[in-house]
Amino acid sequence: MNESILTLKPEGVWKQFHGILEVPRPSKKEDKMVAYLEKFAQEHNIEYIKEECGNIIMKAPATKGFEDRQTIILQAHIDMVCEKNSDKTHDFENDPIEAVIKGEWLHANGTTLGADDGIGVAAALAVLTEPDVKHGPIECIFTVDEETGLTGADKLDPKDFNGRILLNLDSEDEGEIFIGCAGGMDTVIKVFYRMNEAPEDNTSYKVSVSGLKGGHSGDDINKNLANANKLLTRVLWYSFNNFGLSVNDINGGNLRNAIAREAFAIVLVPNDLTEDFEQYVKDMETAFRNEYQVTEPNLSLKLEKCEQPDVVIDDMTAFNLINALYACPHGVIAMSQTIPNFVETSTNLASIKKKDGYFFIQTSQRSSIESSKEDIADMVEACFSLADAEVKHTDGYPGWTPNPNSVICAIAEDCYRKRFSKEPKVKAIHAGLECGLIGDKIQGMDMISFGPTLRGVHSPDERIEIATVQKFWDLLLDILANAPKK
Repeated sequence: MNESILTLKPEGVWKQFHGILEVPRPSKKEDKMVAYLEKFAQEHNIEYIKEECGNIIMKAPATKGFEDRQTIILQAHIDMVCEKNSDKTHDFENDPIEAVIKGEWLHANGTTLGADDGIGVAAALAVLTEPDVKHGPIECIFTVDEETGLTGADKLDPKDFNGRILLNLDSEDEGEIFIGCAGGMDTVIKVFYRMNEAPEDNTSYKVSVSGLKGGHSGDDINKNLANANKLLTRVLWYSFNNFGLSVNDINGGNLRNAIAREAFAIVLVPNDLTEDFEQYVKDMETAFRNEYQVTEPNLSLKLEKCEQPDVVIDDMTAFNLINALYACPHGVIAMSQTIPNFVETSTNLASIKKKDGYFFIQTSQRSSIESSKEDIADMVEACFSLADAEVKHTDGYPGWTPNPNSVICAIAEDCYRKRFSKEPKVKAIHAGLECGLIGDKIQGMDMISFGPTLRGVHSPDERIEIATVQKFWDLLLDILANAPKK
């Protein structure tokens, strides 16, 4: 499986990525990957530390002639977002990822690929093992649970490493060097319900939204991608008010940091209104396809008759829930006033799940301005408070303020310019990076983030542009060879 990857260049990086694909590593369940890294260190006689939370820190001395260089930290996270197409059978806790080469890109077969951030882990492991790499002292920090809480970065112990220059290998656009990121937090909601007997003389339907691209709730939030939860609740809101709709279930999205790709609801409609309801759904599919004709060419809104449920949620809860979901903000809230074309503040209506006695709703907020992040989180809370819901905010994580005097950024820019004969783009990113937490924990840490080109991350459309991995690797080696002296 995945043997074709071993023919790609640079061989050392793809060899390591090949091994990583074989190891299940869902967020919060990275034990197999932690064990893999421990075994790797032992087999290659690499000094390492395993932190209590599961982080692995490997250390390597300078190669000959580079003993006078400052220590460089290579940092990447070992967990991956686990998303799959609804028709794909895959156990993320046990099955390897099936990689497929399609033209210039490497994809997975119906699942996320895990190049976010498996390719960063692979590059760091290649630095530690490839014999021709020139570097000063190296510390590789492999963190757990980046995708669902930044837990590894939050629990990282500064006493376990010495470096004060950090290369974060978790970016997704070759040719871009990142020097700042947004902070983020989650707002989670419980809407409690009672069950009533299903009304008689009604027809049951499953309303489903599918075929959407999904994507990263930070990096892709400004790309006019559709959110399945928002499209579905738009249909439900009108139908509740015009067709006497009753609701048995609403379910959409999966992960807090992904734009919802699929959503469905089980509803009942009075028999004398079914014809109008069915026509309305057909009309809305046409409307949605027109609204998203460029960004969501495979958008689908379907209506299927289904088995009649015995119960529905009470009308008042349905009214409150549908209104709150429809009114809940989603998408870009504000663009930066100081950085051209940079998203400053956003929010994502990530998932809706029916539990025993309540609906559990996850949203996430991001901003490069702390007060704006709190403001949009409060706005989401106000929306659901009107629905008599229970609302809680997570502690969140800080943003990473750009350092215009960064020494390592100047070195990276110079290396890129000399290697590729063009200027790199130096910018901030709206997605959250572990640099924010690490920089908050260790003041004065000089950091940059860069990587190869990835697209569709956090969705089964995730893919990596093969040729950019060589450029990513070449830049990494040049930076290491030109690390500042002590």
